[in-house]
Amino acid sequence: MASKRDELLLKIRQELDNCTRPLFFFDDDPDGLSSFLQLYRYKEAGKGVVVKIHPVLDEKFLRAVKDYGPDKIFILDIPKVSESFLQKLNLPIVYIDHHNIFEHKQDNLIYFNPHVFDAKDERCVSYWCHKIVNQKDDLWIAMVGCVGDWFLPEFKNEFAEKYPDLLDAKVNKPEDALFGSKLGKLIRIFSFILKGQHKDVVASIKVLTRIKSPHEILNQETSQGRFVYKRFVAINKYYEELINSIGEKNINGNVLEFMYTEKQWSFTSDLSNELLYKFPDKVIMVCREKSGEFKCSLRSSKFKLPKRINEALEGLTGYGGGHDYACGACVKVSDFKEFLSRFKKSLS
Repeated sequence: MASKRDELLLKIRQELDNCTRPLFFFDDDPDGLSSFLQLYRYKEAGKGVVVKIHPVLDEKFLRAVKDYGPDKIFILDIPKVSESFLQKLNLPIVYIDHHNIFEHKQDNLIYFNPHVFDAKDERCVSYWCHKIVNQKDDLWIAMVGCVGDWFLPEFKNEFAEKYPDLLDAKVNKPEDALFGSKLGKLIRIFSFILKGQHKDVVASIKVLTRIKSPHEILNQETSQGRFVYKRFVAINKYYEELINSIGEKNINGNVLEFMYTEKQWSFTSDLSNELLYKFPDKVIMVCREKSGEFKCSLRSSKFKLPKRINEALEGLTGYGGGHDYACGACVKVSDFKEFLSRFKKSLS
């Protein structure tokens, strides 16, 4: 007998089947991009909109809805959605997420979150999208999203058998797959092509919807693969400069801190993930100053972060949230010193 979770996944697939003009809103990371690509490539219709602001899906995105005129909306891997945004949508909505449970009273909203069925189930949205559409040819895209979100799915061995040059079947830790395999390089490509000017991001995503194999990109076998790889190389040089400048000198007690002011590229999440791999016993804090705020990415292998972040933000101008061991925060520059002091104190 199918579980309620499986029944809901089947219902979401039926919702995807029974629309002609879907609009997909998705988070600007490999998990969000992979989720969109899987649903879009299955449906072979629709339009994707990457949510790069905060990320919060709010009324600023109503213009995208009006301009496209969808018959159904899919929201993928976006941790915060404004109720006022949803209330202004007079059409069916499917929301798939794996962050904090979203309480809602929308009759036109179908909501899937693994935490509803199991509070400890952290499996990412790209994993559930794979379960929904089950496209064997897009197994590599599902793996990019899962491993990019620090999760090794049960179909890891199937992927390793199909693409032995990209991942050794003996790898059993997501961080080893992320930083010690060619799959990891592909994940970084997915992450980096989401950066930069909007028109370049849109062009890269459009090309990805048409690529049939990861080797098209990694081996630059087609013009489309070469287009994506060329964008990656141009962005990666800035990342390499930053990651190579960080080391023991940035460690203060049990925290590794790195602050930067790069105006064009945001690498906070990418840097924090790699630094956690290199310094697993440290709390990683990578912060980028922009527009009067510090936008931070925090990682830890032993400290649960959300409660500490929110308590450190009390009375200050800022917000934060995410998973237990991987969080984001945004703090006004004038409040950042106090936030940092409180956060470090919470770790002692």
